[in-house]
Amino acid sequence: MPGSDTSARALIVIPARFGSTRLPGKPLLAIAGRTLLERVLANARAAARVAGNCEIVVATDDKRIANHAKELGACVAMTSPDCNSGSARAFAAAQQQASRPAHVINLQGDAPFVAPATIALLIGALRTGSADVATPVYRLDWARLDRLRAHKLAAPFSGTTCVRDAEGRAMWFSKSILPAIRDEARLRGESGVSPVWQHLGLYAYRTEALEWFAAAPQGHYEALEGLEQLRFIENGWTIATVPVDPPEHALSGIDTPEDLALAEDAITRLGDPFPADAATPVSTEIGPA
Repeated sequence: MPGSDTSARALIVIPARFGSTRLPGKPLLAIAGRTLLERVLANARAAARVAGNCEIVVATDDKRIANHAKELGACVAMTSPDCNSGSARAFAAAQQQASRPAHVINLQGDAPFVAPATIALLIGALRTGSADVATPVYRLDWARLDRLRAHKLAAPFSGTTCVRDAEGRAMWFSKSILPAIRDEARLRGESGVSPVWQHLGLYAYRTEALEWFAAAPQGHYEALEGLEQLRFIENGWTIATVPVDPPEHALSGIDTPEDLALAEDAITRLGDPFPADAATPVSTEIGPA
C-alpha cells in the first residue's frame, strides 16, 4: 500500500450531467442567483487553496454544461454518456489529464453545500494516511437521529449511516440506521450524542483504487443497498471515515424541484455559504492532455 505523501497531487473532479430524470439540466439551475455548478466549483476552488497542489476539472457529457463551466473559468473533460456513476465519470476525467494524479476527489455537481474544509480534510486524510478511500461522516445528536428516523418512514432509502472501527475505518454503510441501540433511554441520559454516524456522499480516492473500482463488477451488497462504496469493502479495500461537523445546510444533493425550494429557504434562513473569494479561479486548474 502506498506510503503517506503530504504533497501528492490531487485532482478534484466535478461530475455534472444534464440528463437527470427528475430535474433535467440541474447543474445549470440557479439557487439564490447562482447556478449549482457555479456553487460547487466555488467550493472546489476554496478547498484547492487550502489543500495546495490541487487541480480542478468539470466532467460532463453535455456541451451546454461544458460551455457554462468554461464561462466560469473552469477546465472541462468531456466524458461518455455511458458512465454509470459519478465515480466512473471521475475516473474517465482523471484519465484525460496530462499526468496521473495521486488522488481523485469526486465532488458531485449537484451538491452545492459541501464545505470546502470538508473537501480539504479528505485530501489530507489520503496524503497522511494509508487508506484507499476517504469519506466524511458526522455523529448524530439525539434530535437529529429522531429526525432521520421520522424521515425514513416516508423515504426509507434516503440517508446513509456508517459503522466505524476503533481506528475510524468504515466497517459498513447502510440505508438502515446502524447500529441498533439497546437501552436507549439510559444512553440518552448519559450523553447528548447518539452512537449513530451519518455519511456525507463525498469521496476521495487513491487513483489506483478508483481505477480498480471503474473496472470491477457491482458487488452483491452494493446492489442490495444501492451504495457503491460497499464495492470497496466487499473486496477488502480500506475506507477512512473523516469526522466533520454536522452540515448547517442539511441538503446533501439537489434532485427535485422541491429540493431547489428547500435550498433557497435554507440560504434565506442560514445565510449563503458561497465562498467570498470564489470569483478568483485557482491558477492550478488544468485541461485534458
